[in-house]
Amino acid sequence: MDTEEKFVFISGLLCEPTRARMLWNLLDGRAYTATELATAADISTTSASNHLSRLLEADILKVETQGRHRYYNFFSSEVAYVVESLANLAKADRSTKSPNAAPGKGIHYCRTCYDHMAGYVGVQITEAMETKDYLQKSDSVYLVTEKGWEWLSQFSITADSLPATRRPLTRQCLDWSERRPHLAGQLGALLLEKMLQKGWFRKVQFSRELIVTSHGAQSLYEILGITLQ
Repeated sequence: MDTEEKFVFISGLLCEPTRARMLWNLLDGRAYTATELATAADISTTSASNHLSRLLEADILKVETQGRHRYYNFFSSEVAYVVESLANLAKADRSTKSPNAAPGKGIHYCRTCYDHMAGYVGVQITEAMETKDYLQKSDSVYLVTEKGWEWLSQFSITADSLPATRRPLTRQCLDWSERRPHLAGQLGALLLEKMLQKGWFRKVQFSRELIVTSHGAQSLYEILGITLQ
């Protein structure tokens, strides 16, 4: 199978409506059973299992067994990026969003994008880190400056503490609701994890939405000068 045929094959797997709904729900970063994904896609468990088998065979999903349950998740972060990127085509308004536009609500305001932060708040944090010269754009990634590593040390994040993996340290992930990039990659995931541990954000059950706590809003103002509405 040549590259063109592989592209057509993978596109067909991702964009079939039922499987697309399953993949969209997996963007919250959690692993789900076939029954849970069947409910999300409004199909029978048997039908869901057939769809999931095809996604497993193509290395789009992976499965882990814990006791009597089998949990499905993205095979890699690259798959999650592709699914999230497709959402950029789903917006009814294709015009570029103004940086001064009022923030939306719910998942538009603050959400997880697989394992990192997205939405209005995610973009605000990323752009504030750029303004303070903690991050610098370079092609499709961000370079962490010396000032940036010093700033990240308050979260116990150092260059030496990040594992050597195939996943890039940073990545510019185009935000489908804000139309500007937010921070992804290993650093984006770890920064969200640390902020959740500090109680700056709170996850909403059965949703990708993140709630900004009063402690989080105050802390982000103090360390980045961000005023959240």
